[in-house]
Amino acid sequence: MKPPRIYADTSVFGGVFDNEFRAPSEEFFEEIRKGRFSLVTSAVVQAEIDPAPQQVKELFEEMLAIAELIDITEDAISLRDAYLEAKIVSANYSDDALHVALATVSECSLIVSWNFRHIVHFEKIPLYNAVSTLRGYKGIAIFSPLEVIHYEED
Repeated sequence: MKPPRIYADTSVFGGVFDNEFRAPSEEFFEEIRKGRFSLVTSAVVQAEIDPAPQQVKELFEEMLAIAELIDITEDAISLRDAYLEAKIVSANYSDDALHVALATVSECSLIVSWNFRHIVHFEKIPLYNAVSTLRGYKGIAIFSPLEVIHYEED
C-alpha cells in the first residue's frame, strides 16, 4: 500500500526550528524519512524558503531529495483565483490559497501547515473544499503536523 501523499507548506519546515512547533514538526519529518508519508512540496514553498535561515534551507534541501516537487500550474492558479473570488482569504494571502490549490490539484491526501489563520482553520477548510468541489476537484483534509504524527498507545 502506498503511503499517503502529504503536502507540507513552508511553516512546517520552519516549525522544526521554532520552540512551540519543534517536537511535532521533527516527528513529522522523521515519519517521512521512515516512509510513513510521501512528501509533496512546491515551487511556492521553495521560493518562500529562499530568504529563510540557513538551517531551514538545509532541512528543505534534505527533504527535497525524497520529496515530489510540484510546479505552479494553470489549473492551480485558476483554483487559487476561485478561492480569492470566494473571499476565503484576501489577495494579500494569495500564496496561502495557492498552497491549498496546489495540493488539491495534485491530488494530495492532505495538507499539513502551522498556518492557523489562513489554512488550518475550521471556518476556512469547508470553504476551500466547497470551491474545490464546485470546480470538479476532490476535497482535501487540512491538519497541523500535531494531528497527523503517530502516537504510541498507552
